[in-house]
Amino acid sequence: MDLLHSWGVNLAVYLQTEYRDSENLFQWVSSVADLHATFFVFFPIWFHLHRDVGVKLIWVAVVGDWLNLVLKWVLFGERPYWWVHETKFYGPLKRPELQQFSITCETGPGSPSGHAMGSAGVGYVMVTAVLSILAERKLPPLRYRVLQLMLWMLLGLVELLVCMSRVYLSAHFPHQVISGVISGIIVAEIFSRVQWIYSAGLRKYISVTVFLLFFAVGFYVLLKAVGVDLLWTLAKAQKWCVNPDWVLLDTTPFASLLRNMGTLLGLGLGLHLSGYSETAGREHSSVSSRTGCIGVSLVLLQLLDKMTFSSSNQLLFYSLSFCKSAVALVLPTALVPGVICWISSKSKHEKGM
Repeated sequence: MDLLHSWGVNLAVYLQTEYRDSENLFQWVSSVADLHATFFVFFPIWFHLHRDVGVKLIWVAVVGDWLNLVLKWVLFGERPYWWVHETKFYGPLKRPELQQFSITCETGPGSPSGHAMGSAGVGYVMVTAVLSILAERKLPPLRYRVLQLMLWMLLGLVELLVCMSRVYLSAHFPHQVISGVISGIIVAEIFSRVQWIYSAGLRKYISVTVFLLFFAVGFYVLLKAVGVDLLWTLAKAQKWCVNPDWVLLDTTPFASLLRNMGTLLGLGLGLHLSGYSETAGREHSSVSSRTGCIGVSLVLLQLLDKMTFSSSNQLLFYSLSFCKSAVALVLPTALVPGVICWISSKSKHEKGM
């Protein structure tokens, strides 16, 4: 395994040397590849364009990230930025010098890569959704084939950039990003065959949320009871990160878990409050209404995103993160459409008087 890790470190050094001028690009790609972009940007757009795709995006993102957490606890993956300092592989030889960045020092285990897994799963859902829409329009076979090839090539290019960015930033080894991409696509493909998520009620959302939360916590407690320290990576991050301010509490496994559970519960609550049924969800609203919902949702979500919480009290931090994630889904699914519908109805009523 050390040989594989050393090869990954060499690749990271090569990328940092040969693509030194691309630092900002790789940091931007890595930031966009985070599931944060799915919850605050992609979801509100897709939800108001094609409700079922939006719902699938959340399920793939949340369940995929939950599975990523469990896999990380099982696989105990190292991260390059601390492994290169602690390994005995190099012996008396000089160790490679890896540059660190503000988003390098994540605190969880490294395998598989959550960024690669999440972006691959979400990207797969969006590409297959676009292809499905194109197929419904009955395009000429040749044009459809060309567009199909272009979309898959685009997804491949995006994932290549995501994987390169994670290695460039010294956050992951190559095998971790590759396994992440494969895992993400598998999760997305599984959910392409699951139909009950589109008609699930609030009770089902609550049940799944509670199950996933208690399974993860129970798994953590079980492993800890047999002597396995699942927070071993936090100490390594704090020890080897060149800037202590780069070690953030919101990159810990439990922060990720609670954000995802809040997101899933928020989706269920939003759909329940919006009064969507299987039939209502298929009704086509006006283009102006959809555009308005998307625009207002994106603006409000960016404002919500600016809300940050102090990590001095971990229980309060986790609780507020959970609530923020839930609100981020209720806003575009229920609150914004409800307000816009009320304004529209009031306007029509006034015009009819």
